Amino acid sequence: MRRLKSLKMQYMTKLNSEQYDRLRREAKSPYRGLRIFIYIALAGSGFIGAIIFLLRLLAGNGELEANLGSFGLQIGVLSLMFYLYRIDRAK
Repeated sequence: MRRLKSLKMQYMTKLNSEQYDRLRREAKSPYRGLRIFIYIALAGSGFIGAIIFLLRLLAGNGELEANLGSFGLQIGVLSLMFYLYRIDRAK
């Protein structure tokens, strides 16, 4: 019975240290999972927008200046999301 209590205490201590480590990581970089999700979602949106405006440019639909500006904006969004993701991953 005493050994069982000892094993239970060791398990609780280990569990608490694992929880403590997880909480320390979360305190060091709060909402990291949410930020990564947002980076991926916005990068996906930028990628889809860039493909659409690239196809519009190649097809010659619409005004060249407007499509070129929108294409540049989408590439900028995509680049920014990759940059922010790399910064966040390095932490």
